[in-house]
Amino acid sequence: MHKKLLAGASALALSLALAAPAFAQAVELPDLNGEEFTIFGPWVGGVEIESFTAVVDAFNERTGANAEYVGSDSLEQQIVIDAQAGSAPEVTFFPQPGLAATMASQGFLTPLPEGSGDWIRNNYAAGESWVDLGTYANENGEEELYGFFYNVNLKSLVWYVPDNFADAGYEVPETMEDLLALSEQIVADGGTPWCIGIGSDAATGWPATDWVEDLMLRTHEPSVYDQWVAHEIPFDDPRVVEAIDTFGTFVKTEGWAAGGAQAVGTTDFRDSPAGLFQVPPQCYMHRQASFISAFFPEGTELGVDADFFYFPSYAEKDLGNPVLGAGTLAAITNDTPGARAFMDFLKDPEAHEIWMATAGFLTPHTGVDLAAYADDTLRAQGEILLAADTFRFDGSDLMPGAIGAGAFWTGMVDFVGSASAEDVASNIESAWNNL
Repeated sequence: MHKKLLAGASALALSLALAAPAFAQAVELPDLNGEEFTIFGPWVGGVEIESFTAVVDAFNERTGANAEYVGSDSLEQQIVIDAQAGSAPEVTFFPQPGLAATMASQGFLTPLPEGSGDWIRNNYAAGESWVDLGTYANENGEEELYGFFYNVNLKSLVWYVPDNFADAGYEVPETMEDLLALSEQIVADGGTPWCIGIGSDAATGWPATDWVEDLMLRTHEPSVYDQWVAHEIPFDDPRVVEAIDTFGTFVKTEGWAAGGAQAVGTTDFRDSPAGLFQVPPQCYMHRQASFISAFFPEGTELGVDADFFYFPSYAEKDLGNPVLGAGTLAAITNDTPGARAFMDFLKDPEAHEIWMATAGFLTPHTGVDLAAYADDTLRAQGEILLAADTFRFDGSDLMPGAIGAGAFWTGMVDFVGSASAEDVASNIESAWNNL
């Protein structure tokens, strides 16, 4: 079934039935009576550390524990050192699943309590996706659930200026077919539909990998995406080539991208949305993750001067509403009653709503009160998460570094230049086979 996803902050015709949750009951927690333990995570400053510290404080208040949060910007190195030394913190929040999977295979993680998988399936939108993303092989190669996702972000967004759409008589597209037709219409009207930039200093190319990943989820079943990311099918599989070529429709079709394909390859991703705000507009749409609004002109009011809509799926392919994103996952790295109780606390809406009320937090928890979000923009992004049928993690982050942060990046630069999708995919496949 193709559920309709709302546009953005300006479309907060979030039906009251959705905005008001079926309030989930508070999770029952034990009396921990002063038990001390450490929670380790990647949040090191500003509103993030303040918000998560408030979450930990709420847990302590409810249980009598004395849990302490410690943050580090070198978590991925430090947790390995601590685990190998036998001094790991009780709970660790991993910035992405790859390291958690590696540590599970080495026996450094404890599986979540029995029943956790069913809870996630029943209480997280696209619940099976979150179970899959938190399930890894243990020391004996047996699959077990280790990771509980908490605080995620969205990549499947298209940004636009509502006034530009209104002036031109354009409507927010609800399907990929509509989006492609709108792009053609904008060109026919003498405009340029897209601003795209894949420049990022030493990381140039990564924005294009996000496009390909999003399009893989819109052209084929999620299982194909999983096989691709795990190299269970070759990188030059025809289905991968198709996704790259579909990206080429947006980049290489004459008149579709501001400045043409050459400008796409040389424009820094942080500068690429600027064309939305020019008068007359240099472009009408920009696909990028939720963070890109930080690079909009100073004073831009989200929901008024700029807004977003869900990067839509094909109606004819009947793949539902897939969402691409990333996020942190909690795992038990030192099994104690306090660690287990904290993992249970993460099931409680309170653990989410505390951070929702500040900034920089999205959750797929279906039991939270959407009114707790700090603003309409976050609320609308949260709505997209709740309407998702499938969630998949950024694929390049799950591939070996030499591929996901190497050959895939440079291959997309070549593709935006003059290389064919077939040649690019074949070169990446050769690089992967040579690891």
